[in-house]
Order: sequence, then structure tokens, then C-alpha cells
Amino acid sequence: MNIFVGSLPFSIDEADLRDSFGVYGAVESVKIITDKFTGRSKGFGFVEMTNDEEALKAIQELNGATVEGRTIVVNKSEPKPEGERRSFNNNRSGGGYGNNRGGSSNYGGGNNRGGRY
Repeated sequence: MNIFVGSLPFSIDEADLRDSFGVYGAVESVKIITDKFTGRSKGFGFVEMTNDEEALKAIQELNGATVEGRTIVVNKSEPKPEGERRSFNNNRSGGGYGNNRGGSSNYGGGNNRGGRY
């Protein structure tokens, strides 16, 4: 079972998280999500446990627990429906900013129908 763990202290590492869940059963994997630019924890992660019964016990016991002064959130991870995923690149033309559909990144000239200022 895949488990979401949120509101984590930024100082906690994957070994600490593995130890916390390992008390309840076998932990298959642990992943703390980090910022791709800074490498700093985003304060949440995922733990995968092989036995669903042990995973449910861990969720029940750890949800609302205090870790380094923070109350953590622990629940079963549900995959996000495909339609809810957002793309951060709405630029279909390949140049310019925003939704510039003119095909040019030249702001004042050319055939730039969507982005002329």
C-alpha cells in the first residue's frame, strides 16, 4: 500500500521515515519529495508498505502524531485522476511568453498575432 505523509519537518530524512514506519511492518520504499532546484524537502513524502494490514495500522497510529513539533498527516495515497494533472507549459508556439500562438517571440514585429504588445 502506498501511504502519503504530509506536514513533515524539513529536517527529517528518508531513513528516519523508514524507521518510523518500520515499527509497524515491512517497508518497501520511502521517498521524501524535494525541490528540484534547491534539493530541500517539500515537507511531504510517500511510504510503500508490502502488507496492507500493517500499513493501515501505521496510518491509524501515525496520523496526527507529533514529529519534531509538527503534527503530521498520514493517509492512504490515492492516485490523482488523469484529468486533474496540470501542465505548466501553456506555450504552444515554442517561443515567447504565455499563450503566444503567433509562432514568433518577436514582440513588436513579424506575424505575431497572439502576443503583440
